[in-house]
Amino acid sequence: MRERGAVRTGSRPQSGGRPPARGPVGGILARVPLTTVYVLLLTAVAWWLASQSRAGRARFVRHNSSNVHHMEVGQWWTLFTSGLVVDGVPAWAGIAAVAAALGLAEWRWGSLRAGAVFVAGHVGATLLTEGAMWVMLSTGIPGALSHERDVGISYGLVATVGCLLALGAAPIRYFGLPALALALVVAWALDQQLADAGHLIALGIGVLAAQTGWLRDLPPRPGPPPRDGRRPLDG
Repeated sequence: MRERGAVRTGSRPQSGGRPPARGPVGGILARVPLTTVYVLLLTAVAWWLASQSRAGRARFVRHNSSNVHHMEVGQWWTLFTSGLVVDGVPAWAGIAAVAAALGLAEWRWGSLRAGAVFVAGHVGATLLTEGAMWVMLSTGIPGALSHERDVGISYGLVATVGCLLALGAAPIRYFGLPALALALVVAWALDQQLADAGHLIALGIGVLAAQTGWLRDLPPRPGPPPRDGRRPLDG
């Protein structure tokens, strides 16, 4: 007779076994699915734009700019498609910045909160700057353009970085956040472009988001499990 405690071997997998362990890269990507998808979209759009002619790239940017004209004719979808274009910096630099900032935010807060801060910065700063432009056009103030080029990732990026700094340790809050604000003020004073004002607005949105209990009272997320699949003992 076979002993009761004997282990049966064979080709059938044993129940209750450990799931296959993910590699270090797979474990990171599993924690930041939103960042992974967004970075892939930015990379695909940048790769496609690089294959187009200069006129083709200009036409794509023109059709996806979230400016006053597109808002007036009901093309509100440009609020989101404008965030798929890396503009003003090399594509690789912008995508790397998004991967670092949004990835860190998603790692700490989860996909929903990180995405909400990024979208609030992008959409909120766009609406406020374009709203100011609409007021200038309506009142006849010179210098306003209804077909202004307005694309890029920078509003959402600045809001996310500002929120991260505002929720960081004391040295980061006291030195990093004022340094970023000063750099944005200097950029606006030198260039006085619409995007420079939008960056300051996006920073304010990120700092305000950090003051909400939705983020400030968020408990820390647990780290990745040990490599051997065992849970650490309490105490």
